Amino acid sequence: MSWRAQAEGIPGLKCQWDADLTNLSTFRMVSRGDHIGVADETSLAELLRLLNSNGVPYRVLGWGANQVLRTRETDVLLHLEFPVPPQALSTLRDEYELPASVGLNVLTSHAVQHGLKGWENLTGIPASLGGALYMNAGTSLGEIAAVTRRVRVMEKSGAIRTESIGPGSFSYRRNHFVGPGEVIVGAALFHHGQDPALGGKIRDYLEIRRRTQPLATRNCGCVFKNASPIRQAGRLIDLTGLKGLSVGALRISPRHANFMENAGGATWEDFHRLTDLINQQMRLHWGVSFELEVKAL
Repeated sequence: MSWRAQAEGIPGLKCQWDADLTNLSTFRMVSRGDHIGVADETSLAELLRLLNSNGVPYRVLGWGANQVLRTRETDVLLHLEFPVPPQALSTLRDEYELPASVGLNVLTSHAVQHGLKGWENLTGIPASLGGALYMNAGTSLGEIAAVTRRVRVMEKSGAIRTESIGPGSFSYRRNHFVGPGEVIVGAALFHHGQDPALGGKIRDYLEIRRRTQPLATRNCGCVFKNASPIRQAGRLIDLTGLKGLSVGALRISPRHANFMENAGGATWEDFHRLTDLINQQMRLHWGVSFELEVKAL
């Protein structure tokens, strides 16, 4: 029996083979491949054992907000659909145990309601908790690392490991504890007390994002990591006069130069041609190359 047939027999999985993946990422890149929705940790553990025993490559897609999908995906894309317990966010707590599938927008709403200091770091990030932890997502207000106490990680065997978060657990847009083939399944978040003015701060920051970033377009968020606080990718791309430059159906956003906008039908190949062109110009004008923040295998 093939591994696909075995996967279809695992309770809690929704398997789609050779599916259109275009709408599974915020970038809406043209893509096809295999996609599996996972309902709970038991199903995930059985699936990981099956995939690893058959040598099948896979990765977690999350909300697809910081990923550029290949035209033909050879990895099986996993989407965690774990339910959020009703009591998880029903009251104010010192610590919150949450599944990796919960959206950061849900957490931001809870932060506004209770004025949870530190949770403003999550404002406006279109991601699940698991995806945000994997890349230590953040904004100019801070990073998710600052409010994370523990992370539950499922190993390739299906076993759960709990990581206590310390100073060396994260760095800029990166975690240092999730190994190849492992999956973040949940985390414990805390806060730094309450601030009645936090809701206003979050609303003000969202308004700034609406004015300065192309939030209504098909994009993947910031494309490049900043080389340093004074060598910010968007600023140097802008100063080089590259805003609006297009390759195929993809262009550098006229609103924010570290964003790319998909006019419809853009591909993984378009993305790499445009990023290569940008870095060529960065080396020529500024003597610097930018590392990708978005995941583009």
